Amino acid sequence: MSKYDVTVIGSGPGGYVAAIRCAQLGMKTALIEKYDTLGGTCLNVGCIPSKALLDSSEHYHNAEKKFQTHGINLKDLKVDFKQMIQRKSDVVKQTCDGIDFLMKKNKIDVHHGMGSFIDKNTIEIKPAKGKSTKIETDKVIIATGSKPSSLPGIEIDKKRIITSTEALALKEVPKTMIVIGGGVIGLELGSVYARLGTKVQVIEYADAIIPTMDQDLGKELKRNLKKELGFEFFMSHKVTGAKATTKLVTVTAEDKNGKKAEFKADYCLVSVGRRPYTESLNPDKAAVKVDDRGRIEVSDHLETSTPGIYAIGDVVKGAMLAHKAEEEGVYVAELMAGQKPHLNYLLIPGVVYTWPEVAAVGYTEQQLKEQGVEYKSGSFPFKASGRARASMDTDGLIKVLADKKTDEILGVHMIGPRAADMIAEAVVAMEYKATAEDIARICHAHPTFTESFKEAALAATDNRALHI
Repeated sequence: MSKYDVTVIGSGPGGYVAAIRCAQLGMKTALIEKYDTLGGTCLNVGCIPSKALLDSSEHYHNAEKKFQTHGINLKDLKVDFKQMIQRKSDVVKQTCDGIDFLMKKNKIDVHHGMGSFIDKNTIEIKPAKGKSTKIETDKVIIATGSKPSSLPGIEIDKKRIITSTEALALKEVPKTMIVIGGGVIGLELGSVYARLGTKVQVIEYADAIIPTMDQDLGKELKRNLKKELGFEFFMSHKVTGAKATTKLVTVTAEDKNGKKAEFKADYCLVSVGRRPYTESLNPDKAAVKVDDRGRIEVSDHLETSTPGIYAIGDVVKGAMLAHKAEEEGVYVAELMAGQKPHLNYLLIPGVVYTWPEVAAVGYTEQQLKEQGVEYKSGSFPFKASGRARASMDTDGLIKVLADKKTDEILGVHMIGPRAADMIAEAVVAMEYKATAEDIARICHAHPTFTESFKEAALAATDNRALHI
């Protein structure tokens, strides 16, 4: 039986990064993955393929709607959807192959099959075909991720009533699509198909889209998706059922007053969140506790109820984000090695890859009000940005929230071009407890989108914005 210092169960961003860091720190490391390819949900059926399709569909949308304004005239513009899906698959393969290379480079033993505990130091690996094997390990990192959730009364048939996984591999561009859930996944994949000509209807239980983010971002994104892509939104609607035929889906819902509504479309995308995946893990055999929501219970140091067994990523509490899982993976590896790593959950940014992009870090304005924190706010619209006008990306804004007394930045919220990249400057600033004045005093190149962050910081500092 093979013996390891540490075994990582799950090869998503959290798992494979944890394995690499453990190997870098001198531990003999094993990685167990249920599927044939490494990378987990993110690389195979999540972040990477969805961004590939978002980019392809955005190119088409711009060619159809904006190129003529730029002086570029096209004839016979059309979507080759089969090629679009093929390119997505190629991107996924290249990325997953890259993880294979990193495992070999770092001398990590990869085992394919379902990993489950026999006891806290023994793990059984059941491959899809062939005999099971067992390995011994001193420590374990559980990184088994999550899978899509559903709602009562909805049976996901993976044909007409689908999850994000199936939405990434449709054979056709639908004429109509219902999206249940106004969160990140539904809006991103809804955007892909709306750009290609699909009529998209979003049914959301809450009274706002992306409800966990600052309200100003949700309002601006909703306005833009309606204006640019023709989204229809049905807010404060509770879905009561969904039935599919071979060619059609009928969704029933009712609003907050109990008024019933019926929706019909070619496909229904169920995007109401994700739930931890621990099936066949047998955590009880290692005395690992699981809460009532299926999450593995961990300490502040991500250690489970059994010493030496840790859990990270979607399978524990907190936002289900690939970069959160990566940070946790590095944190646990370094903790095992006797180091004192740092992890600040407040400063893990959230991003929505629609266009305009949405990104945020720190406290929302609503959270500061609830906590009774005295703050000041400054915002700057992209319509006042020269760089944004040059690229025809004038929708959106950047908002900076700072402590009223100390001027320390408490939150930064963006919706606009390249917000997903720009938010990194805000994260760096907040990690070093920068003030709005600090950002206002830093020279930003002109013309750039990031100047808008400086202008928002100026606006938060005695209302000193220069270009509005």
